[in-house]
Amino acid sequence: MNEYNEIFDVVNAEDIVIGKASRAYVHKNLLMHRSVHILVFNSFGKLFLQKRSMLKDESPGLWDTSAAGHLNSGEHYLDCANRELKEELSISGVDLNEIMIIPAQVVTFWEHVRVYKCITDKKICIDENEISEGRYIDISKIKDFIQLKPSFFTPTFNYIFANYICKQC
Repeated sequence: MNEYNEIFDVVNAEDIVIGKASRAYVHKNLLMHRSVHILVFNSFGKLFLQKRSMLKDESPGLWDTSAAGHLNSGEHYLDCANRELKEELSISGVDLNEIMIIPAQVVTFWEHVRVYKCITDKKICIDENEISEGRYIDISKIKDFIQLKPSFFTPTFNYIFANYICKQC
């Protein structure tokens, strides 16, 4: 589905569906909606980061979690996480564990976010329409880079890094 034709569930502060609207309408009117972020680690403990395509409507050109995306209307969080892994990184058949729930807020662009984690050494093939580049990086190097240039990362990634990844180091 073309991202401009996507229909999202509009939700309230408790993440309860209160309506439906197009992606453009939801973003333009700062309505609460839902998304997932997935952290893909390899067996060496490195985290795969993606650099968002310059064509993206949110945070173009910034570094982000391994994969991320909005839930389509009626879609469940875990189903969306599996779909985004397949679409963005060509990964399927991995165990995803929910590690964090982030309530909708300005830093998440009014998205209720569920964060998932997996560990895999499967080959990653990025979707170049979504991602301009990606690579596995040591957590310590990510931490150093964030301290130097936090604006090179999406606000949501900075939040996840500070509130989950750093606490695991």
